[in-house]
Amino acid sequence: MTETEKKQFTKDFTLQEPICDEGIEKAIEILKSGKLHRYNVEPGEKGEAALLEEAFAAYMGKKYCLACASCGSAMYLALKSAGVKAGDKVLCNAYTLAPVPGAIENSGAAIELVDIVDDYTIDLDDLEKKAKAPDVRWFMLSHMRGHITNMDRLMEICAAHHLVLIEDCAHTMGATWDGKKSGSFGAAACFSTQTYKHMNSGEGGLLVTDDPDLIARAIIYSGSYMLYERHTSRPGMDVFEGIKTMVPNYSSRMDNLRAAILRPQLNILDHQCARWNKRYRLLEKGLTEIDSITCPPRDPRENYVGSSIQFSLKGQDEKTIKQFLAECMNRGVELKWFGNKEPVGFTSAYESWRYFSNLPDLANTKRILAVMCDMRIPLTFSEDDCRLILKIISDVSANILK
Repeated sequence: MTETEKKQFTKDFTLQEPICDEGIEKAIEILKSGKLHRYNVEPGEKGEAALLEEAFAAYMGKKYCLACASCGSAMYLALKSAGVKAGDKVLCNAYTLAPVPGAIENSGAAIELVDIVDDYTIDLDDLEKKAKAPDVRWFMLSHMRGHITNMDRLMEICAAHHLVLIEDCAHTMGATWDGKKSGSFGAAACFSTQTYKHMNSGEGGLLVTDDPDLIARAIIYSGSYMLYERHTSRPGMDVFEGIKTMVPNYSSRMDNLRAAILRPQLNILDHQCARWNKRYRLLEKGLTEIDSITCPPRDPRENYVGSSIQFSLKGQDEKTIKQFLAECMNRGVELKWFGNKEPVGFTSAYESWRYFSNLPDLANTKRILAVMCDMRIPLTFSEDDCRLILKIISDVSANILK
C-alpha cells in the first residue's frame, strides 16, 4: 500500500457531544438568576444541586446522594465519612487512575495495592490474601475503565473479612453486575461527571449511600456550613445534631450551574450507554479478529458501558509497541499505553505514584499493563468511524507487530 492509499482518521478522540438543549436552557436560567451557589435558594425552593441529588439517588435505588466538586473529592469525603483515619490501611486495585490513590493519600491512610488479572480486573485471590491481615478494614474498589470483577465473590470476601467497601464508579455509571447497579454494592459509591465520563459537567462527582450517618458527615464535610437542611437527599435533622460542630468544612460542593447541566443528561443516560455499547461491540469484534491483539472476554453477568476499549499486544516488546502506537497516531488513531515508564496524560502505572511509602512489586500488574492499549470511544464517532479505526489498526498491526 502506498502512502497516498493509506486512509487517515481525522476526528478528535477528545471531542464529546454538545450538552443537550435542555441542559443549555437550564444553565442559562441559572446564569440569569445569579443563583449559582447551591445554597442560594428561596425558602422552600429546591436548587438544581438538590434536585440532581434526588434524581440520581432514585436512579441508583439509594437513599441518599451528595453532589461534589469532583469524583476525587467524593472519594475523599466517602473515606472520611465512613470513618477512615490517618494511619489506617486501605486496599485498592493497582490498575486505576491517580485520583483514586490520591483520595486515599488525602485521607491520611496508608495504601495497600492489590494485583490484577488478565481481564484487567482485581485479583480476587490476592484481595482475599491481603484482606486477612489484622490491620485491614477498608477497601476502595476501582472499576477501572469500566471492567467489573465477579462482584458475587468480591462481596463474599468483604463479608468474610469485615471489609468496608467503597466503590469508585467513575467508569461504570449506568453499568450493572447480574442486574444490580454498579455502585450499589458497598457502603458508599462515587461517580464522575468529568468531561470524558458518562455525564458531562466538565468536573463533578456524585456520592451515594444508604447510611444516614455517612451521608450526614459527607454533607458537612462537603461545605454545607449550617445549611444542611437545604439538602433534600438526607436523613432527619437529628442525625446532624451530634456532629455539626465536630466535622470540618472541606468546601467540595457542586454548584447549581453544573447540576443544571447534568439533570437532563441523567434522563437519557441509559440511552447513551446503549449507544456506547453498540460502538464498543463493533470495535471489540474487529479487534479480536486481528492477529497479535487480544481483548479479554467479558463475563455475561457484566452489563458494562463501553465508553473506552482496552486491548493487549501480548508478546510484543517495548520498542515494537511504541512503533505500533506511533504509526497508529500518524494515521489519526490515538491510543494510550499504560506501559510508559513515566505518566502520560490521563494514564499512569502504579510505579509512578512515588509518594507511596512502600511501593510493592506486583509482577502480574506490571506484565499486564506493559502490553495494554487504551482507546476512548466518544459518541461523536459513528459506526463507520469505528470501522475505519479498525482498518487502520489492522493495517498497522500487519506491518509492525510480530
